[in-house]
Amino acid sequence: MSDAEPLPLLSPRRGRLAGWEHTYRVAVQRRTASGREQFILRTGNPLQPYRVTSRLPAPSEHILALVA
Repeated sequence: MSDAEPLPLLSPRRGRLAGWEHTYRVAVQRRTASGREQFILRTGNPLQPYRVTSRLPAPSEHILALVA
């Protein structure tokens, strides 16, 4: 048995906004607006499973995609 708190039930809207397709669209929009490469990273957090950043990821971060 685990002492970890159970994950909250996520709404369908949160699932769409935190999903891969939305994350990729955000990365493309940010690339278009800024002209800078965007990295899509895995966070390990079920509430925000992906993160978009323009900075070079640390070696310990998991890169899933590069929008160039």
